[in-house]
Amino acid sequence: MDKNIIYFAGGCLWGVQAFIKTLPGVVATEAGRANGKTNSLNSDYDGYAECVKTTFDGSVISVTQLIEFFFEIIDPYSINKQGNDIGLKYRTGIYSGNNNHLEEAINYISSRNDSNKIVVEVEPLTNYVRSADEHQDRLSKHPNDYCHIPKELLTKYRK
Repeated sequence: MDKNIIYFAGGCLWGVQAFIKTLPGVVATEAGRANGKTNSLNSDYDGYAECVKTTFDGSVISVTQLIEFFFEIIDPYSINKQGNDIGLKYRTGIYSGNNNHLEEAINYISSRNDSNKIVVEVEPLTNYVRSADEHQDRLSKHPNDYCHIPKELLTKYRK
């Protein structure tokens, strides 16, 4: 359990990683898959959610602040769909091996006092697999690739 690592699934991981890595206090990001049924990239997604492993400096940014930023780039009411990305692997979620992170996520969602049902998963991280190299920082290498996140949000907090 690392107190400074949390995993965000918000549709296609390319845009999520591009956005998160610009946030203050984010030390590192890694494209991957969370909470699937295998420990291999050789299988089809097999229950995984595309996600971004986020390492952060807790003295600069809190878990709640990270979650607030995350909610800027997702539709929290959409099940298994973000933009044109449709399917179980594109579900939204917040995962962690740290129960305090999960409590903060639950508290944040509850505090929104939203009349619509928020469908973001908040679950313990059961497993994680790093994505292949071609998916790491994909939008930095291929800025014209499709992304469901508006371009102005991808640079809004650029360090």
